[in-house]
Amino acid sequence: MLSLTATTLKSSLFTQSKTHGFSNTRPVYPKPFTTITAALIPASNRQAPPQQQLYQPFRPPPSPIPPKFRSLDTAGRIEVLADRLGLWFEYAPLISSLYTEGFIPPSIEELTGLSGVEQNRLIVGSQVRDSLVQSGAKPELIAAFDTGGAELLYEIRLLNTTQRIAAAEYIVDHDFDTKGAQDLARAIKDYPHRRGDVGWEDFDYNLPGDCLSFMLYRKSREYRSPSEIRTTLLEQALETAVTEKAKKAVTRELHGESEEERAKEEEIKIIRVPVVRLRFGEVAGASSVVVLPVCKAEEGEEKLLEAPMEFESGGEFGVVEAEKDWSRWVVLPGWEPVVAVRKGGVAVSFSDDREVLPWNGKEEAIMVVIDREKKTVEADNGYYYLVVAEGGMKLDRGSVLKEKGVNESLGMVVLVVRPPRDEDDDWQINDEDWD
Repeated sequence: MLSLTATTLKSSLFTQSKTHGFSNTRPVYPKPFTTITAALIPASNRQAPPQQQLYQPFRPPPSPIPPKFRSLDTAGRIEVLADRLGLWFEYAPLISSLYTEGFIPPSIEELTGLSGVEQNRLIVGSQVRDSLVQSGAKPELIAAFDTGGAELLYEIRLLNTTQRIAAAEYIVDHDFDTKGAQDLARAIKDYPHRRGDVGWEDFDYNLPGDCLSFMLYRKSREYRSPSEIRTTLLEQALETAVTEKAKKAVTRELHGESEEERAKEEEIKIIRVPVVRLRFGEVAGASSVVVLPVCKAEEGEEKLLEAPMEFESGGEFGVVEAEKDWSRWVVLPGWEPVVAVRKGGVAVSFSDDREVLPWNGKEEAIMVVIDREKKTVEADNGYYYLVVAEGGMKLDRGSVLKEKGVNESLGMVVLVVRPPRDEDDDWQINDEDWD
């Protein structure tokens, strides 16, 4: 090690100067000189700074092979597989270890009697079982697959962890065989892709029983009614259904609708209120638009009456001018029912359609276009009207209002608008109901 030391040298010099003929000698002190010398210190005396270990040695992942089989050589592993020594999930990892040593499925089949299909089922089944263990499944559920569980667990391989646990519990509770496990897994995996099918919303996706029931329910619709196959499938669907909503849907398909349900459907069919869903970009692409003031249903009658009655667009730029200031407006495409409202049009927003519409709601907000010029209630025209309700406003049918002795409303319902969303939604009242 090299050490540096500094030594300072001082010198005293004199200069002479003459002042008024006298000689004056004074010392001049220049800046001191510094000399540097180096000395070598032995390495044994120096202190090395603490070193940080940047390199971490490779640590291989824990072996999936059970400890009792890890010491076996290749011949020993082949013997275990050939004689099926131990539980299936214990010797299944031995197959993968033979693959890494260069063995191929046909050679393993020749040595152990396990076909390529069986080898794959054992490997995948053990991986599914490991995922159940790691996800915290109950020990008794895991133990239920200790004997002959590879074929059952193999069938639920395409499900996620949560679905695997639910499916495994259902398989054990209902003592399913391989075919039953396969049908259950397919039903769970297929259910999200059937959105929009008849009855889809009546079943619960989070329950394996409802998913299986929906698959049977859907298959039954492929056969004519009455049909023995169709009846059998519906009876199986009813037996596997879990939720009351699903059971009612299957019962309705099996035994037909009750008089009350049929009467409700007939009532809905004659409703003359069009329901449309706004699409993304539809306003921007429309050739004409309509601007309406907006009120919230919970704001009540007073706020509705304050909304501008007259507003129109004019000029080269179509600037909208209203008779009074208003804070909330909505722009809708120039649909015929909305354009037909010349004066008094207003949009009333509701936070939940289930509390407004008489048919099955979508659990979403809606906007109802009202014509305030048409307040007179008519009983037999199938229209709906906006009326005052506790906590705000609501929609009611003309015939119901007539029975209550109500002859005047806040306005007639012209159109119901649903917000845009990414999923396709073909649930919409037919075009003939625009009349």
